[in-house]
Amino acid sequence: MENEKVTPPNKSDWFLRFIKGMFIGSGFILPGVSGGALAAVFGIYERIISFLAHISKNFKENVRFFIPVGLGGIAGVFVLSFAVSFLLGQFETIMLWFFVGCIIGTVPALWKEAGKKGRSTKDLIILAVSFVLGFWFLWQGSSLFGTVEQNFFTWMIAGALIGLGLIVPGLSPSNFLVYMGMYKAMADGFKTIDLSVIIPIGIGGLITVLSLSKVMDWVFNRFYAPMFHFILGIVFASTIMIIPTNYSGLGLLGFLGCAVLCILGAVLGWWMSRLEERYVPES
Repeated sequence: MENEKVTPPNKSDWFLRFIKGMFIGSGFILPGVSGGALAAVFGIYERIISFLAHISKNFKENVRFFIPVGLGGIAGVFVLSFAVSFLLGQFETIMLWFFVGCIIGTVPALWKEAGKKGRSTKDLIILAVSFVLGFWFLWQGSSLFGTVEQNFFTWMIAGALIGLGLIVPGLSPSNFLVYMGMYKAMADGFKTIDLSVIIPIGIGGLITVLSLSKVMDWVFNRFYAPMFHFILGIVFASTIMIIPTNYSGLGLLGFLGCAVLCILGAVLGWWMSRLEERYVPES
């Protein structure tokens, strides 16, 4: 992948990137949601990987491009660290359906992106296999990890998982942090700006992203269609994994709320994808 020179973003474009960044940031704090998958469905995953793999190329243009995305991501992480306990504690089922809807709304754009360089039977097989294996891995993930001690080293591991969540679309780092018993402490650390949590997470994430971005860039240059169909299968699997299964005490209004927020999420995702086509030259 090679970056092309882009024109400076207008106000609408800047705001759109900020909102996308907030959604991508949610993938680092919400269980079942992948920041990398959201970057893919919002059309900026490839450019992130290309920039990280070739930092010196079009550096100023890329920095301007990613400033609103980065600010949105930071805002998403910190805002959700305050909101996640309350919203998911009080309205978990309804809120999860909203995120399911957001991802559903962006699937057409991701499907189009996956096939823009051709689509073969082999690619569809890869999609199916990645869906099955991704679903199995996420489903069995709770038995792969136990509660671990929280220290500088283990927070670096948490940061590495968060970095992987950006590099590997479909991987939800928060899922594994929940399994490891570190999720609530991480959210509390972001909320209180605890540097003993934030600094090692930042170090681990940065090391992972910089070390793997060239690998992913190489893969996309040579195996674009197979890799994107692999991503699509993982996105489908991770989306199914966050579909709520507990509806006890929800009531008629609660079910109606699930349906309405799912539809609203789908409309929002579709709208953002359409804006992407209208305003944003991503590659």
